[in-house]
Amino acid sequence: MPNTRARRAGRPGPRRHTRRDLVVLGVLLGIPILLDLALIWGPTLASVGLSFTTWDGIGDIQWAGLKNYDNLFTNYPQFWPAVRHNLLWLVFLGLLAAPFGLLLAVLIDRGVRFSRFYQSTLYMPVVLSLAVVGFIAQLILSRDQGAVNAVIGGRNPTDWLGNPGLNIWMVLLAACWRHTGYVMILYLAGLKSVDTGLKEAAALDGAGERQTFFRVVLPTLRPVNVIVGVITVIESLRAFDIVYAINKGRNGLELLSVLVTDNIIGEASRIGFGSAIAVVLLLVSLGFIVTYLVQELRGERQ
Repeated sequence: MPNTRARRAGRPGPRRHTRRDLVVLGVLLGIPILLDLALIWGPTLASVGLSFTTWDGIGDIQWAGLKNYDNLFTNYPQFWPAVRHNLLWLVFLGLLAAPFGLLLAVLIDRGVRFSRFYQSTLYMPVVLSLAVVGFIAQLILSRDQGAVNAVIGGRNPTDWLGNPGLNIWMVLLAACWRHTGYVMILYLAGLKSVDTGLKEAAALDGAGERQTFFRVVLPTLRPVNVIVGVITVIESLRAFDIVYAINKGRNGLELLSVLVTDNIIGEASRIGFGSAIAVVLLLVSLGFIVTYLVQELRGERQ
């Protein structure tokens, strides 16, 4: 007993924070919190409040109630096409770019020849911004001087970016070209971390390559699937650069982000109305975020 008490007495107690420690801790935590409030939550709450007003940015702010939302849903013809285009972005990136990126990752992970070259080449578009991708799309798909029409030839060149029935699909292909490389790298990192013992055990049980992938490998990639899903949603909802670089998001390329920009900083300066569109975009984003968090909490409990 005396030895035990002596050991307990010799143990150092919990270290007390000095005033300097508290100051450093307050600065390290306070500055990021203040920046988050000032740059994210402050403008967000301001947009929610301004969405119920009419304001041109100079005069007095006047309360409008739900008038902006009523005009948005009933008297603004660009709104519903923009909603459809954002959903089309989500479906196209989720059902085409993400699976194709997974396929490329599986092929490269198997060790095909020149895999390093393919990996670098396919990832290269990721380092480009969507605005640069838009300029590249103009060089390739322009009606008069584009590379595609120059190769096809003909007296009546196709207006790939000016035709409202075609330009959205061309832009989606360009966006998928960039998004596929990002998804490929994420899945490639996930495949490298899969335990080879699981594959060997499945092979001993008589499972083929396809069964091993879908029943063993793919379930272990669940965290990567979640990350890819979140990134795909973010990319589809924040899409702006590429369509604005091509034709300022008009003539068949309308998106909610473009409508927000046109109304807030455009010639109309309808800040209240533009804030209402931003709130709608925020609510759509929150719907996906809440669904993701609920699924993650359920997965942790199970």
